[in-house]
Amino acid sequence: MDMDVTAYSQELEAQAARVVAGDLKGLEAMLTCQANTLDAMFNRLAARAAQCEFLPQMETYLRHALRAQSLCRATVEALGELKNPRPVAFVQQANIASGPQQVNNGVAPATCTGEKTANQANKLLVDDHGTTTLDTGAARMDGRDYPALAAVGEVHRAGDRKRQG
Repeated sequence: MDMDVTAYSQELEAQAARVVAGDLKGLEAMLTCQANTLDAMFNRLAARAAQCEFLPQMETYLRHALRAQSLCRATVEALGELKNPRPVAFVQQANIASGPQQVNNGVAPATCTGEKTANQANKLLVDDHGTTTLDTGAARMDGRDYPALAAVGEVHRAGDRKRQG
């Protein structure tokens, strides 16, 4: 069988142009034909395996039959995916951890434009007026400033401070 390579090349270009334009009928037809051919191969090889007398021949036919069946299944899956594509979900990162984890969703990465960028960590510690908003904790109060925590006075001491044995 002689093939005109130029005509074949032109047909491939025309098919590619149709696919790019969104017409997938040619691909669907091709996958359907391939799936049917692979199914026929599977049935023929399985029938031949059933007629074999010797185990090595039967094993060879069955191996090829099962390979054709697997390829047929994959071709049918590809055809189904082509006809009914799965919905695409864009999901942000989930916070699943058993320890400390920091996730920065929505923070754009720094661009390489040559401009200097301010340190994000320092911006978080300063408010709009330039004053520090870092919480350093409350001022420490000792017993004189907070009488409820003052040491026990002489009024409440034990009368006999000697150890009784």
